[in-house]
Amino acid sequence: MTFVQVIDYETKRFEEMNALIDRWAEQASGRRTVTHTMIGRDRDAKTHYVDLVEFPSYEEAMRNSQLPETDRMFQEMVSLCDGMPKFMNLDVVRDEYLNKLLVNRIFEDLAEKGNFDVMEECVAAGYMDHDMMRMPGAADGREGLRRSMTMWRDAFDFTFDLHRQIAEGDCVSTLWNWTGRQKGEFMGVPATGQEVAMSGCTTFRIEDGRVAEGWWYYDAPGLMRQLGMNMPMGSGGTTQDMGM
Repeated sequence: MTFVQVIDYETKRFEEMNALIDRWAEQASGRRTVTHTMIGRDRDAKTHYVDLVEFPSYEEAMRNSQLPETDRMFQEMVSLCDGMPKFMNLDVVRDEYLNKLLVNRIFEDLAEKGNFDVMEECVAAGYMDHDMMRMPGAADGREGLRRSMTMWRDAFDFTFDLHRQIAEGDCVSTLWNWTGRQKGEFMGVPATGQEVAMSGCTTFRIEDGRVAEGWWYYDAPGLMRQLGMNMPMGSGGTTQDMGM
């Protein structure tokens, strides 16, 4: 079970505190068990800070606390605080990443279901799609994404299997498997009714609660081979970059 330690403290010397944390991270590299940290400053009390330190488990947190570098950091941290820091130890019983939930809606509501009524809610007006094989004149923005998804939906009945996600900062990367049946024309190939599949990875950047940028990577040559299409020169069967 994931374990989070919350450290509540007052300090007028945050720059020194920040440098101390950086030194500890460098000195304990390869042995520390921390998986994620976040520091928040109270908007209503500029010297009040709260640190959230995440570990894979309580046992891993205890291992981390026994490192000599951790003990030295704690002593120095106390000297930089106005008073003794307060600690809260939490076993995480529910863990939701809002950015992941937003990204899942792009795959499920927009791509799979074609529910474009949620486009404005989920996608930024200036959305940018990075695509090495985009058609000439293809547009960005919500309309560009809608047209691209409509092209795929007109050509295939398909589903995504989202089997791994990593969220960091303002980005979410998703590893997925895609399976479909060709029901319409696709890049000059008439409908075949053939079952096809490919795997790939998509990274979305989130801005102000909406998807603002997307990078799609997947096995386009493999899909082309399954459809009996001619391979592009220089592809060599490697993964290409195409916008979904």
